[in-house]
Amino acid sequence: MEIESCSSGGARVDLAILARTDRVWASDCNDALERLSIQRWTGLLLPPELVGTHIGPERSHTTNRVHDLGFRAATALFGHHGIEWDIASIGAAEQTELAAWVALHKRLRPLLHAGRVVRVDHPDPAVWAHGVVDHDTTRAVYAVARLATSVAQVPGAVRLPGLDPGRRYRVRPVADVPAPATIDRSAPTWLAAGVTLTGAALARVGVQVPALHPEQSLVLEVTAVD
Repeated sequence: MEIESCSSGGARVDLAILARTDRVWASDCNDALERLSIQRWTGLLLPPELVGTHIGPERSHTTNRVHDLGFRAATALFGHHGIEWDIASIGAAEQTELAAWVALHKRLRPLLHAGRVVRVDHPDPAVWAHGVVDHDTTRAVYAVARLATSVAQVPGAVRLPGLDPGRRYRVRPVADVPAPATIDRSAPTWLAAGVTLTGAALARVGVQVPALHPEQSLVLEVTAVD
């Protein structure tokens, strides 16, 4: 039997209850935008594998916001993944995309549930980024989210910390899921085939990400190539 601690959402999330439960439900609010901050700060205490993160319906029942499936799925990816949505009521295209996100989580789960969580500082408060790096620094996955309209259209480079400075890494968007919506007429050229950089360059300079529309997320996969 697996037990989840849930009381008015995350009202009983503490280290004592974790001795008696398998995971916690961070909040009854399943709005993906709200969840980014909820999961960010819950993650200061708990690792991703202990925090329930679900893909909810298009319209949130707590905020009435409407979000694309990609934004909801990218937010739910970094945790104890689940689906909180009547999938019998959705069309074939959404079912196919949902299946792709579930397959992605299953493939990345050994990393997401055992790696080291990193948080990324960015000068634009509308841009949040975070990731999980394998302990042997051979691979990592990062998400870059645009929470709101920015003062600057182009967000600038986003650093990807936590990697081995002396190794070379291939950075590319995750495959088999739709790309997020962007303001750019054309995306940065490296996105199509990926780019290879050292861990030091990724930590100090980073990569130029596309100008995402508000409430969109880009998920990047990083693998060592040497």
